[in-house]
Amino acid sequence: MLILVVDVIENMDKFIDNNVPLSIVAEYYLNSIPWYINIGLPMSMLISSVFSIGMIAKRNELTAMKSSGISLYRIAFPILILSFFISILSFQFDNGIVSHGHEKRYNIEKQYMTSRSKKMKKSVLHNIFIQKKERVHIAVEKYLVNLNKAEGVTFFILDKTVVRERLDAKSMTWNDSASTWDIASFSFRQFDESGRETRVELSRQDTMMALDVSPQDILQKSKSTEEMNFGELSERIEKLNENGVNTRRWQVDRYFKVSFAFTNLIIVLFGIPLVTMRPTGGLTFGAGVGILVIFVYYAFIKFGLSLGYQGMMNPLFAAWLGNIVFCAGGVGLLFFTRK
Repeated sequence: MLILVVDVIENMDKFIDNNVPLSIVAEYYLNSIPWYINIGLPMSMLISSVFSIGMIAKRNELTAMKSSGISLYRIAFPILILSFFISILSFQFDNGIVSHGHEKRYNIEKQYMTSRSKKMKKSVLHNIFIQKKERVHIAVEKYLVNLNKAEGVTFFILDKTVVRERLDAKSMTWNDSASTWDIASFSFRQFDESGRETRVELSRQDTMMALDVSPQDILQKSKSTEEMNFGELSERIEKLNENGVNTRRWQVDRYFKVSFAFTNLIIVLFGIPLVTMRPTGGLTFGAGVGILVIFVYYAFIKFGLSLGYQGMMNPLFAAWLGNIVFCAGGVGLLFFTRK
């Protein structure tokens, strides 16, 4: 509810400026609720585990269990098992309902919130893939909306499964007066039916070129990784790899779909020792430190993703960096805590 209220206040001016009907606003937030649940689940898992163990410690039941020969490992085991299964369910929830909700929500934004504010006009789109007329495929690493400029462009035409023409450009900027693209530093190749290269053209100079794509196509048909489930994203990566497109960012986002689901397990593993370290003030101490841990944890996640996007770290390791660090920290705390 807190996330929902904050988002409503943040977007209220956009709904009013674009005269968005109340029914569409309700549909927008109905499709947003699964996402809010998914991002709030790790924090609720941490707080619930802290309060569960904290109440046991507060009533001296934890001491009684230990004196009866029941170790902290045995007490934590059912909670960790439950967290594991909730992580599996979280992945399935994200893979089905959340990704579908993202697609519906972004479609509403494109249809009813197109008269964007200055803040929206300065937005940047990443990892765009467009297919036109079944034969034409365009991949764009980054698109600057306010400048109508695309960077890291790969444009190729297929004949069945064989690439017949391919254009790679460092950047291209839309020339509105001529309805063409100003392309910088490009390479153009043609291939025969067997896939052998028949023509190569390299240029470091700016060139005007008419392509079967416009800025409207990029804005309307771009689909983010959040709108695709794990299977759809894997299919796109495979198709782009076959055509020589750099899929680093797509791979990071695909691995992150799995790693974020297991945040529910890792965060509980880290939270249980926090309460048992100070049994007398377990609830207050555990809840306070737990919230701090959540923010630090999310910071590690963002740090890992940025390293993966920049190519400074393997995509798999970048997506799992936060989980690896906090899993090691949780195991260490559990090991050194009095059993």
